[in-house]
Amino acid sequence: MEPDEYSKMAEVEDRMWWYRGLHRNLQLIIERFRPRPGGRLLDAGCGTGGLLRSLAARQSDAHLFGLDAWKPACALTATRSGRPVVQGVLNHLPLIDGAVDCMVSADVLSHNGVEPRVALRELRRCLTATGVLVLNLPAYQWLLSYHDERVQQARRFTRGEVVRLLEETGFAPLYATYWNTFLFPLMLVRRLLPAAPNQESDVHPYPQPIELLFGALLAFESALLRSGLRLPFGGSVLAVARKGDD
Repeated sequence: MEPDEYSKMAEVEDRMWWYRGLHRNLQLIIERFRPRPGGRLLDAGCGTGGLLRSLAARQSDAHLFGLDAWKPACALTATRSGRPVVQGVLNHLPLIDGAVDCMVSADVLSHNGVEPRVALRELRRCLTATGVLVLNLPAYQWLLSYHDERVQQARRFTRGEVVRLLEETGFAPLYATYWNTFLFPLMLVRRLLPAAPNQESDVHPYPQPIELLFGALLAFESALLRSGLRLPFGGSVLAVARKGDD
């Protein structure tokens, strides 16, 4: 990700409606499927540390740590979260086999420079026998836009594609759904209209009424996901899978 996008993320991720919704959804999936309390939990691609801080507040019994490819992001995340952070890439994780009980990776397999199948096999290698992987990924390749270019997203996925990728790399999918469903029509209009030259990404502060409205809609979606429902479409795909048998 470009350095200025890291800076914008660090500025807004604790209060922007989308990040709050993302962190809430990842938390509820971890709490539902995490194999055991007190285990090792890795945020693989921790960015500027907002998710790691959120996990630390809710998963106080877990041994949390982060990983990111960019050295300044590692230092910033370690400072902001108070948790250890290692520099590394998903295509070649600097971890021993079976080191982690639960891994979460938010919008990383879609990045430039990451090969999804190679990265998934590496993530699987580093999981314990009963370990689980929690993924969030941007949805629908036809929605690739100026926003993805700014945050260096090279690909987007359908729910079916995510499930197949997990199965092909040795995982046993447990649950997969779209989310950001109610706001999806607005996202379509925003992303598919012609962008201005040098259009910035959508990561920026929003007026308070919009934050409140969008945040409420995503909170309602999270309640639906907590009940086990699968939403039929949306701007992102959320999935969880068990390591699977060797």
